[in-house]
Amino acid sequence: MKPEDRSVVRRTTLPPSETTPLVTPLFPSVVYCAEDADALDAVYEGRAGGYSYAREGHPNASVLADKISWMEGAGQERAGQERAGQEGFGQGIMTASGMAAISAVFLALLEKGDHIVAGNQLYGRCLRLLTQDLPRMGFEASLVDASDVAAVEAALRPETKLLLVEVVANPTLRVADIKGLARLAKERGLIFVVDNTFTTPRAFKPFDHGADLVVHSVTKLLAGHSDVTLGYVGARDPGHATALYDAVTTWGLNASPFDCWLAERGLNTFDLRFQRAQENAKDLADHLRGLPGVLRVLYPGEADHPDGALARDLLQGNFSHMVSFELDADRAGVNAFVRAAGNIAFAPTLGDVGTTISHPASSSHRGLTVEGRAALGISEGFIRVSVGVEDIDLLTREFTDAVAAARRAATREVG
Repeated sequence: MKPEDRSVVRRTTLPPSETTPLVTPLFPSVVYCAEDADALDAVYEGRAGGYSYAREGHPNASVLADKISWMEGAGQERAGQERAGQEGFGQGIMTASGMAAISAVFLALLEKGDHIVAGNQLYGRCLRLLTQDLPRMGFEASLVDASDVAAVEAALRPETKLLLVEVVANPTLRVADIKGLARLAKERGLIFVVDNTFTTPRAFKPFDHGADLVVHSVTKLLAGHSDVTLGYVGARDPGHATALYDAVTTWGLNASPFDCWLAERGLNTFDLRFQRAQENAKDLADHLRGLPGVLRVLYPGEADHPDGALARDLLQGNFSHMVSFELDADRAGVNAFVRAAGNIAFAPTLGDVGTTISHPASSSHRGLTVEGRAALGISEGFIRVSVGVEDIDLLTREFTDAVAAARRAATREVG
C-alpha cells in the first residue's frame, strides 16, 4: 500500500485462508459489494450466489433458515438448488418475529376480499390481527374450534383462501385436527398454514401431514434463551416461497444478523433442551393434579385432556413442554402465587431454558373482554407454564409453595 493510500476508507480485504471457521461467523454488514453492475445483476437474477443489502438477505439468516427448513422438511424436493440472495438455501425465510412471519403470510398471499378461517385459540396478538387489523385492510376472518373439522367446514365461504391453526394452541393447549383439516384444505383448494411453535419439528412435522406453510416464533423453544426475537416461515410451494420473500423484503420484516446468529447457537442444544423440558412438563402436570387449590390441569398427554385422542395420534408421545392449569383464585390469589414462586420467572414468554409462568388474562389475552376469555376457557386464575430444564424437585417444591400461597390469600379474603 502506498503511503498516500493509507487514509482511504473501506479499502478492506479479508486475509486468504486455507481453513474455515467451525462456528458460523456473525455478518453484521448491511451492504455487500459487487465487482461491477453485471456481477450485481447475476446475484439479483439468481445466476450467482451472493447478497446485496441485508433487508434482502444475509448469511446468518440463510444459515439459520436452512437449518430450520431441514428440521421441518421445507422444500426438500429442491434440495441443493440454492436461491441466491434469499433468506435460505431451501424454502424458508427468517423474519423479525413470529408475528412478522404470520403477517408475511397474509401480506404475500391474500388479496382484498379474501376470507380467512383460523383457530379460535391462537396467540392473543394473532387474534387481534385477525379480528381488528386485517379487516381494515379488506380481509375478513372467522374464528372456529380447530379440533372440530365440521365446524371449520361450516365456516368456509366461496371467498375463503387460507386456513390457519396452531398444532397445540396458546394458552389452553387445545389440539387441532391437523389430518382432517389438511384433507379439507386440499378438497377446497385452501392454503393450509400451521403454526408449529409449541410442538416444534421435534414433536410434529406439519409438512408430512399436508401443510402448505409452516410458521414459528423462533424466539421461543428453537432459540431457547429469551435473548432473540425471530420468526420463520417455510413453504412447500416455490411460488409461495417467492411471494413470501418479496413480502418480507418489501415490508421490512427481515431478521437481524445478530439474532439469527444467537438462534443458530441455541439450536445446537435444542434436542437436549426439548427432551428434558418435555419430561419435566409431564412430571409437573402430574404433581399439580394432586395440589389442593388447583381446579384443573391441561396437558395434552393426559387422558382427561379434551383433545387427548388427537394429541396421542398426532404427537406420538411428544407432548412438548407446556402445561396450563387453573387456580381456585382471583387476582389477589394469582398475585400471591406469583410472588411465592420466587425462583420461577413471571414473564409473558415461553420456550426459555428456564421455567416461566404467565397469566394470560394480564398478558397474551389481555386484549379480549372477560367474556371473550371465558369463552376460550381462560379465567382470572388461569396460569400457563413453559417448563424448563431445572431439576424437577425444585419445580415441584416451588409450585407447591406457590399454590399454597394462593389458597391462603383466598382464605384471608373470605375471612
